[in-house]
Amino acid sequence: MEPVRLGIVGLGRAFSLMRASLSGDPRVALLAACDPRPTARTTFAAEFGGTAYADLATLLADPSVEAVYIATPHQLHAAQVLAALAADKHVLVEKPFALTLADCIAMRDAAAAAGRHIIVGHSHSFDAPIMAAHQVIQSGEFGALRMISALYHTDFLYRPRRPEELDSRLGGGAVFNQAPHQIDIIRLLGGGLLRSVRALTGAWDPARPTEGAYAALLQFTSGAFASLTYSGYAHFDGDAFADWISEGGRAKPAGAAFTTRARLATGTAAELAQRTARTYGNGPEAAPTNPPHHEHFGLIIASCDRADLRPFPDRLEIHADSQTIARPIPPPRVPRQEVLDELVAAIRLGQPPLHSAAWGLATMEATLAILDSARSGQDVIMQHQVPC
Repeated sequence: MEPVRLGIVGLGRAFSLMRASLSGDPRVALLAACDPRPTARTTFAAEFGGTAYADLATLLADPSVEAVYIATPHQLHAAQVLAALAADKHVLVEKPFALTLADCIAMRDAAAAAGRHIIVGHSHSFDAPIMAAHQVIQSGEFGALRMISALYHTDFLYRPRRPEELDSRLGGGAVFNQAPHQIDIIRLLGGGLLRSVRALTGAWDPARPTEGAYAALLQFTSGAFASLTYSGYAHFDGDAFADWISEGGRAKPAGAAFTTRARLATGTAAELAQRTARTYGNGPEAAPTNPPHHEHFGLIIASCDRADLRPFPDRLEIHADSQTIARPIPPPRVPRQEVLDELVAAIRLGQPPLHSAAWGLATMEATLAILDSARSGQDVIMQHQVPC
């Protein structure tokens, strides 16, 4: 099978986290990239032998590129996805899909009109332990799904940030950054079809003026329901619930989140420099290697009639009526392999991806509903949901 000929749009932090996946999978050939930073372009050309462009239009005009991975800041996704589709390219785009429902709908419709695939990821619903729980639920082995509990406390808000990452209007904050992970997981396990969302958000640090926490109650059309809680205020560390394996699949010392505030540079310029140092082309931290475990997104418990299912980075625990069953999950060959499985299957085999434009629209509908419900104090009824 011919490798998918891929171009990268944005050689920032998101690409750094996908780099090991893309470079380690022979089904993908990294032929080109675009980024405004000369150091990133030089590093990409030296590492992959591909062509590095300074702007998107030039990359999209490259006839050797058949698909693009859009890994740019959130507020740029919609325009860049539409430009890629107009250039007849397939698209893999980072979450969040876009910042408004209107943009999500326009992207979905443009992909259908162009006959091109959009895959929205990475999100943690791709993770193999979540997929294993999904398969058990779909099988009916332990009866119907009734409830899902999702909880994660991290140091998200005190990692180095660009100014727009602390501005909710530009897609900053915990809701736009983190809720798509939890909602994708919940929708996958629950069958995809949400009926309503009720939520509250918290913004408690004037120096980081965006949502740092949220809690939400989601109801499915089936009658099942899910509770989501997230805090990025760097106090309790939710990786305690995952055998002290980090979100990225690496072992970490207990209490590591406590040091995040202390390490954060003071002043906008210093913090921006610290943030830039974590992007591709700027040192070893910007090019992480393969993790030994699957990634995760905190504590997830899916309650069925006869068992509670709990995914871990290396296993699925099934707490049944009279015993606990641990089903091991082999370590990943390359991280986030499942994202590339969907990309290759869509482009080379014509298989419709699960994390499609319609799926991304449905997830963003629920994500935006968290903000809307927190403002209004009312349930938000869903209108764009799709099954899985």
